Amino acid sequence: MKKVKDQMMIDRLADAAREGRISRRSFMNYSVAAGMTASAATGLWGTSAKAAPSKGGNFRLGAHDGNTSDTHDPGTYVTFSMIQVAHTFRAYLTLIEPDGTLGPDVASEWSATPDAKEWTFKINENATFHSGAKVTANDVIASMNHHRGEESTSAAKALLADVVDLVDNGDNSVTFKLGSANADLPWLMTDYHLPIIPANDDGTANWQSGDGCGPYKLTSAEFGVNYTFERHDGWHLEGAYFDAVEVIVLNDPNARQTALVTGDVDAVTQLELKTLALLQRDPNLLIDNVPSAAAITMPMLVDTAPFDNVDVRNALKLSVNREELIEKIAFGAASVGNDFHHSPAMPYWPDIEQRQYDPDQAKSLLKKAGAEGLEVNLSVADSVYSGAVDMCVLYSEHAKAAGIKINVVREPNDGYYSDVWLKKPWCAVQWGARPTPDVMYSLAYKDDAAWNESRWKNPRFNELLRQAKAELDDAKRAEMYREMATLARDDGGTVIPFFPNFVYARRKNVGHGENLAASWPCDGARAASRWWFEG
Repeated sequence: MKKVKDQMMIDRLADAAREGRISRRSFMNYSVAAGMTASAATGLWGTSAKAAPSKGGNFRLGAHDGNTSDTHDPGTYVTFSMIQVAHTFRAYLTLIEPDGTLGPDVASEWSATPDAKEWTFKINENATFHSGAKVTANDVIASMNHHRGEESTSAAKALLADVVDLVDNGDNSVTFKLGSANADLPWLMTDYHLPIIPANDDGTANWQSGDGCGPYKLTSAEFGVNYTFERHDGWHLEGAYFDAVEVIVLNDPNARQTALVTGDVDAVTQLELKTLALLQRDPNLLIDNVPSAAAITMPMLVDTAPFDNVDVRNALKLSVNREELIEKIAFGAASVGNDFHHSPAMPYWPDIEQRQYDPDQAKSLLKKAGAEGLEVNLSVADSVYSGAVDMCVLYSEHAKAAGIKINVVREPNDGYYSDVWLKKPWCAVQWGARPTPDVMYSLAYKDDAAWNESRWKNPRFNELLRQAKAELDDAKRAEMYREMATLARDDGGTVIPFFPNFVYARRKNVGHGENLAASWPCDGARAASRWWFEG
């Protein structure tokens, strides 16, 4: 009889966990009293409570890569910390779910004409701005137009170049009319530059106010330093379990990890990988190691000597030992790159012969280019990637075997993406993951893209990019991406040593779902709305 009563109690506890009526601490105590082992009770809590996360508390996130030059203008978003901030107080037409699929956000549904030249997005009738106003078609149109037109300076301008008109259908929906087919448009709407913001009376976007329609309302902002938020009770989706959120910019990796270990923050966006083994032994921490399509790139300005010579570019690509970088810098938490910005985590990945470390061939190419004894500067900052400076120093050691002298220039963290990237002839950069190759190539490799970081302009590549965007046959599209990857690898101006995993951590009382989105650190930059405190 006692076993029956104990099982009945366990069943009631599981129901209470699913319905969010019991804390983790109480659940564990009662479960052990009912005869369960602690490990079994932990497992039952994990399977029962995930469906009903607990609400409450102030979630503090220690974020890397923040600049005092950051702004509320979504067209200028560039740092990782600002991406975290944007996904906390703003919302997008669509979003990437934790399992990597495309899901609804401000748009509750969408559909296309058979030729994929017109896409209609229906606006969620419950979506509201923090100021109280409902999100309308006019707001969506103003938000998109902010990135369009000849006078736009937005980094997302190239992504919307094919949009020829935006139509308010009068039924709480907006139709995007395109000059050419784009099967990826709903995916493109997840780009972090494209949040939905309120429209001014003149139809322009009111980004200056900091008003948004995301899960949390922004209450204060000191750019590059600190941001505070409170829950938006009118949010249109599930989640937003915390009462309040604070994003604290901690560019220094030691300061960031110390804050996590001491409990001054509840989670951090990036770990110093060389201390990963030590942190894994801390019983108060949980580490998430998520393979992704994020990339380390080293763009060379191909309109600037000596990088205007393709043989020099390929010599530098042959002078890096990628496997050693992954072993000693990424501590295995990465996949090897092949000098095209298309990772195995993306659809249509082309299995192209891997470029190997070959200093002898590099020497031969330099001799052909008349560039023997090459000496170049490579700019980098600590905030680019955990171990970024060490990565470049190790690369410089590899290059010595090819007779190349790489001077590693350590730049300040603050202002790196405004003062170094796109300006210095050669630098190291970390890119966040993009959902499809079209989005990545349109953003950073298209000839007229604002973020064409190597200034590479290959006519055939751009022709294929336009063709692939309109091609609905997956097999044909895959072949186009293969040729594009080959062109980037053999002619492009970017060294891509590896695709790093997202490695971040949280205190053990911070819970999340079974899957983690691989689009950005901390669950697609949505930890604030998807995670919760346990117990």
